[in-house]
Amino acid sequence: MTFTGLPAGSVALVGAGPGDPELLTIKAVRAIRRASVILADDLVSDGVLRFARRSARIVHVGKRGGCASTPQAFIEKLMLAEALKGEHVVRLKGGDPFVFGRGGEEAEHLRAHGVAVEVVNGITAGLAAATSLGVGLTHREHAHGVIFVTGHARADGTPMHWPTLGAAAAQGLTLVIYMGVAGIKGIRSGLLASLPASTPAALVQNASLPTQRHAVCTLETLVTTQRVEGIGSPAIIVVGDVLRGVSSVAEQALRHRAAWLDRTDGQRDAAPHNARRVARSGQRA
Repeated sequence: MTFTGLPAGSVALVGAGPGDPELLTIKAVRAIRRASVILADDLVSDGVLRFARRSARIVHVGKRGGCASTPQAFIEKLMLAEALKGEHVVRLKGGDPFVFGRGGEEAEHLRAHGVAVEVVNGITAGLAAATSLGVGLTHREHAHGVIFVTGHARADGTPMHWPTLGAAAAQGLTLVIYMGVAGIKGIRSGLLASLPASTPAALVQNASLPTQRHAVCTLETLVTTQRVEGIGSPAIIVVGDVLRGVSSVAEQALRHRAAWLDRTDGQRDAAPHNARRVARSGQRA
């Protein structure tokens, strides 16, 4: 069932992609334009919110590791309350709702209360990060698979076992680590138990956005590079042989991207920016 066919009092969990509004899917744009209430994550860019209609109410429900965040229980309660009022609700999430977006929990909560739910996929930040460097996450000669993993500890507080993940990467898999900057020292030391110090690595902050920054290094120099380059959250860490020779490729890719942004900035500035009532942390404006 498409979002336009969902009844009033429904919720669409919509992936906003990595930030560049040009990377939204057509289905995501349609859902955003139809929404009467939008609950937007902190990582959703203003360029994406421009697609909302003038009458839509936007509620910013910030969710970012290491920062003050709106409690997940509050977000689920608010979604349910708005849907039960008969609103067309869009829960707008950075990346993809089902890749470290807690979309599964939210869908279960809504369905348990009889609310119709649709999920609209988005481009996940890990894919956008690799693409921005001009490489793929898999490659016939370098990597036959990819692992998406969070740098956060498990729900019970148990940290990820990085030596095990490093051993998997040593078999020809690319590691894509989300939310790993805060724990980068432990990640590096754990991976070095299973991978050579010369293993290529990269950090990409704000992938796909004009503010994107990146650094290419080795596993040995990962922590030093992050500190010296000042790369902070939100950032993706990529580890694996797909990055071999990426420095020259990335420079070329970013030059093309800079030229593209110069061409499109004027078009975006000319796009109508709907003035809307905006709320923070679930409070009505």
